[in-house]
Amino acid sequence: MNEMKRAAILETVQGLTQNYHSHELLTLKQGMELPSRRAVIDILKDLKEVLFPGYYGPASRIGNCSEHYAGYRLDRIYDELRQQIAIALLYECGCEACQSVTAPKADEICAAFFKKLPQLQQMLLKDVQAGFDGDPAAQSKEEIIFCYPGFFAIYIYRIAHELYQHKVPFIPRIMSEYAHSSTGIDINPGATIGEYFFIDHGTGVVIGETAVIGDYVKIYQGVTLGALSTRGGQQLVGVKRHPTICDHVTIYSGASVLGGDTVIGANSTIGGGTFITESVPANSRVLAKRPEHMIKAPSDPTE
Repeated sequence: MNEMKRAAILETVQGLTQNYHSHELLTLKQGMELPSRRAVIDILKDLKEVLFPGYYGPASRIGNCSEHYAGYRLDRIYDELRQQIAIALLYECGCEACQSVTAPKADEICAAFFKKLPQLQQMLLKDVQAGFDGDPAAQSKEEIIFCYPGFFAIYIYRIAHELYQHKVPFIPRIMSEYAHSSTGIDINPGATIGEYFFIDHGTGVVIGETAVIGDYVKIYQGVTLGALSTRGGQQLVGVKRHPTICDHVTIYSGASVLGGDTVIGANSTIGGGTFITESVPANSRVLAKRPEHMIKAPSDPTE
C-alpha cells in the first residue's frame, strides 16, 4: 500500500469512527438487526405466485393439486414472514429480553394475515376486473395481472396495508417502496382503499398515508392525493392530512387533491391538471381552465 493511500484511509477511518461514536443513528441497537429487504421482496414474489398461480414462476399448472400446491408454498412463506416480523418487532422494542414477547406476537400476526389472504385475493380479482372494464387497450384480464404496473402496485399495497393494520414496523414500508421503485407509483401502506380500484398508466401517482378511497375509483398517471402542508412534521402523526375520495370517482392525469378535510363527492369527475384544496359535491365535474393556444403560420423555408 502506497503512503498516500495509507494516509487517506487512516484519516477517513478516524473520522468515521468519531462519527460512529457521536451519532447513535449510525449503528443499530445493540444486538439488534433490521428486517431483510431481500427477504421481504422475495415474500412478495412468492405470495404473488400463490395468489395468481401460473402467472409468475415455474409453476404453470396446478391442475387437481391446488391444495397441495398452496399448502406447500404457504408453509415456507409463513416461516419466512414470521421471522421477518419477529425481527422488526424486536428491533422496535429495542431489548433482546423482549424476544419472549415478540416471537409469539409475530406468530399471531402472521396467522391473522394468512387467514386474510383469500379475501385479499378476491379484492385483487375485483381490481383486475376494474382495470379490464376501464381500459379498451386491455386485451384480456390475464394481461392486466401479468403486465400492468398499476395492478402490481395495487397488489403490493393490499399486502402491505394488511400488515400495516397489524402495526408491523418497517416491513409495510419496505414493500411500498419496492412497488414505488418498480412502477413509479407511491401508495403509502396506511392509505385506505376500497374495492374495484384501478390505476391506469400509473407513473407519478402518489397516495398519502391518511387518504381514504372508496369503491369503484379510477385514477390516472401523475395524480397526487396529498397533504396541504407537512411543516408540522412529527406533530402531525395520527392527524388526517390527505383527502377522502368517495365511490365512483375518476381522477384524470396530473390532478392534485390536497388536504385532510377535502372530500371528493361520489360520482364526480376530476379533470386533468386540476389543483383542488376544497371539497367537491357529489356528481360534480371539475375542470382546469384551458390555457389559450396560439398557432403561428409556418414560415416560408425559401425566405
